[in-house]
Amino acid sequence: MSNSQISEDEEQFEKFCSKIFNFFWFRFFLLIKLPSALYSGVRVAYLSDTKCITSVPYKWFSKNPFGSTYFACLAMAAEMSTGVLAMGHLYKRTPKVSMLVTNVEATFIKKATGRVYFTCDDGKRILASIKYAIDTGKSSSISAHAYGKNKAGEMVAEFIIYWSFKV
Repeated sequence: MSNSQISEDEEQFEKFCSKIFNFFWFRFFLLIKLPSALYSGVRVAYLSDTKCITSVPYKWFSKNPFGSTYFACLAMAAEMSTGVLAMGHLYKRTPKVSMLVTNVEATFIKKATGRVYFTCDDGKRILASIKYAIDTGKSSSISAHAYGKNKAGEMVAEFIIYWSFKV
């Protein structure tokens, strides 16, 4: 890959990041595409081409009857930490590449009673999977890991999100 292509990819990722951190654009995106994530309070806290951190609060709309965050809200935040990385690498890319979750695995370790932060640092692996799909014309799959921790840094949950990419 040429240096101009690398810098163009990086430039597009930076443009995507600026949209994600634009208060109005991101909330409008959630309202139109992921309203349950908007109402649950899922947010992107950090984003680079290699790492994404999302968070979900423990509040009225995200709680369950057992005094913790509902597992589906945790899953939304975990999936978003992996999906935003993929979306960033696909932003304005030619040819167009579709992305689809094909499987989810979850392990719940500790009761989630406060804000939980999910970290995915598989950005390089996600990009490699996307490039493989583009270069070969075949679908490509990856398992992306999202680790959820509370404010004290204790592991709350671990998710493995399986993504498929196809030109």
